[in-house]
Amino acid sequence: MPYILPKLNYDFKALEPVISSNLLEIHYLKHHQTYVNNLNALLEKYQKYSGDHDLNKMVELLPAIKFNAGGHLNHAFFWESLIPVAQSKFEGAITEQLEKKFGSFDMFKEKFTSCALSIQGSGWTWLTYNVDTKNLQISITINHDRLENNLVPLLVLDMWEHAYYLQYKNVKSDFIKDIWKILNWQKINERYLKII
Repeated sequence: MPYILPKLNYDFKALEPVISSNLLEIHYLKHHQTYVNNLNALLEKYQKYSGDHDLNKMVELLPAIKFNAGGHLNHAFFWESLIPVAQSKFEGAITEQLEKKFGSFDMFKEKFTSCALSIQGSGWTWLTYNVDTKNLQISITINHDRLENNLVPLLVLDMWEHAYYLQYKNVKSDFIKDIWKILNWQKINERYLKII
């Protein structure tokens, strides 16, 4: 069954002024759709070679499958983490845990921002729950790599250039500063409550 582009829970103008309709439309319909299309095409080839028992060709496809699958899954999670400005409210059990772990919400934002800005090239910054330590932590993945198995994602920020450049140019810090206005804390809290 082929992968499909997940439906957004808002229209292209809903995240303005933080993310312009033009930027969101291109990011979603061009970049994300390309990962979905590539993934489906690669999986089709993989199945063909699997039927032919051509192990070398199957192995050759695996890095590209991993890259495009990560691009698709990470973006799907990112879209769910966003909400229109008027609906973004920092509340719920996750707020207490963030303050407990990082000292305050502002200290969490500062640490998260610092990690996001430390990415050289393309990647993702995550708020995760470590099931081994039973604690929140900030994690980074490069390109479209996925998180380690012991880390449950709660929030993610896309730090690929295509996520901000059309609107914020090379000032990544402004993009990160504005993104706090459209985070879906209800969804983030819901994810957190499922694992505690």
